[in-house]
Amino acid sequence: MQYAWLIWSLILIGVWGIIYFFLDTKDKKREMLIVSLVTSLLGFTEPLFVPKYWNPPSLFNLAERTGFDIESLIFSFGIGGIAVIFYEWIFHTKHKKISFHEKHLARHRYHIATLLSAPVIFVFFLFFIDINPIYSAIIAMLGGGLATWYCRPDLKKKMFSSAAIFLGLYFAYFITLINMYPGYVEKVWNFQTISGILIMGIPLEELLFALSFGFIWSSVYEHITWRKVK
Repeated sequence: MQYAWLIWSLILIGVWGIIYFFLDTKDKKREMLIVSLVTSLLGFTEPLFVPKYWNPPSLFNLAERTGFDIESLIFSFGIGGIAVIFYEWIFHTKHKKISFHEKHLARHRYHIATLLSAPVIFVFFLFFIDINPIYSAIIAMLGGGLATWYCRPDLKKKMFSSAAIFLGLYFAYFITLINMYPGYVEKVWNFQTISGILIMGIPLEELLFALSFGFIWSSVYEHITWRKVK
């Protein structure tokens, strides 16, 4: 089980590569790559979750020794690109720029605040509410997603669809881990500090993470770059 986290992350990169190869435009490929590179930085938050949430055996035993691991960077890179592009890949959508008039609608007064809402909520819960950091992350992403929905209602369909799609993908992806490494979940996740609820062997928190991540992250590119989906 020493390399389960590494192999699992590399499988995700394989899925990422397949999707990237079959994207039909250079714009979508650029979007997927840029978002993945930015999302990979979330891997540096891993010390917040190790060992409070889980404690996976990792390459060079980095997670155990430092809380940080290389696998988290790989994993974050993969989920970022998949979450942001999968809806567009399935439905063959395109982007167009938001007009000057639309940018100055009342709801866009809160554009910056909306973009910052998820990290602000996460930091608040992390430092002032005594709960496992995975719950802080889930609440922050759901809160940030709802704020995005208010600011960019045109992205509602993509956000809700992507949340459901990414949850399904992540569920299937997690099943591969369970089948490849029986007992891995029970050994690695810290069930003393989370709900302990398993759905077909998958921790409930992982599924909530997938749902909330797909909800907010699917809209991040359009929201930041002032684009909308055609």
